[in-house]
Formats: sequence, C-alpha cells, structure tokens
Amino acid sequence: MADKRNKNSLLGQKSAGSGFVLDRQDRAILRMLQSDNRQPQRQIAERVSLSTASVQRRIAAMEEAGVIAGNVALVDPEAVSATITAIVEVRLKDERAATVDRAKGLFRETPEVQQCFYVTGGVSFVLIIVAPDMRSYEGLTRRLFAENEIVENFRTLVALDRVKAGTAIVIP
Repeated sequence: MADKRNKNSLLGQKSAGSGFVLDRQDRAILRMLQSDNRQPQRQIAERVSLSTASVQRRIAAMEEAGVIAGNVALVDPEAVSATITAIVEVRLKDERAATVDRAKGLFRETPEVQQCFYVTGGVSFVLIIVAPDMRSYEGLTRRLFAENEIVENFRTLVALDRVKAGTAIVIP
C-alpha cells in the first residue's frame, strides 16, 4: 500500500493503521480538535505557528486519509432522558465466522448499542448500551440476547454513575 503523505509534514512519523504521515503540528492540531472541534481554525493556526490556510489543508488531508474519522456532537444522555447505561458481556454459542459476523451486524445496526467490541477472554462481545429506561432495556435484551439463538448467555452491569465518558485518544 502506498503511503498517503501529508505534503505539510516535517517529521515523517506514521500514524498507526492509516499510512498517513503525521508531524508534530498535525498531532497538536488533532489534540486541539479532540478537546474542542468548534474552535476557529485561525486560533489553532496561531497555537501551532501555521497559517490558517495550512491548518485547513492539514485538517482536510487528515479527514481524507481517515485519520479524522468524523465530526460529531457529544450529547449528554440525561439531557435526552437516556437514563440507563449498561455494560453487557455477551458469549456466543460458537465463534464461527458466520456467527460472529451475524452478531456484529446485529449490534452494529442497533441504535441503542453505543459501542461494541469483539473481545477475547471468555466472552465474545462487550457492549455499551444506552436506553431511556429499564423497560426499554429489558425489551432490547430480549431481542438481542435472550431470544437470539446465537447467544449462549449475557451478563449486564448497570452503571450507577457516569464518572468519565470520553472519545479522545492520547496523541504522543
């Protein structure tokens, strides 16, 4: 696979997985965008000693390369009455590719599944599910797990307090 080179990069360090080359200014831009993606690009430019146009080009290049995967609004679950956050461990009946792919598709398509990880260590998946109330969560567990022939068992941990919920990745 040919490297996607950032014409503005100076240090030539590779970003894991993308083949895109990030320099220290790209990394600084990413750190700032992760903390506040709405700050004006001119402010970012001042903080990294670049022109606004250069910052715009770098951000566009990182978006095109997939380094920046998307721009979203982070919604407070309580503000929209999503009061139940559950961490669910799911064990499939078998780990055949077709079974795993079917589960991945189901979990991916379920809007209440906020995060889904295919894992090792005795369970097949760990899900973060956000639901408006316990009755809704119970209906969801019936459909996704209890009445699903590919699921051997599941275990729910209900969050008592949202101590930290973030999306930022540490950028060296």
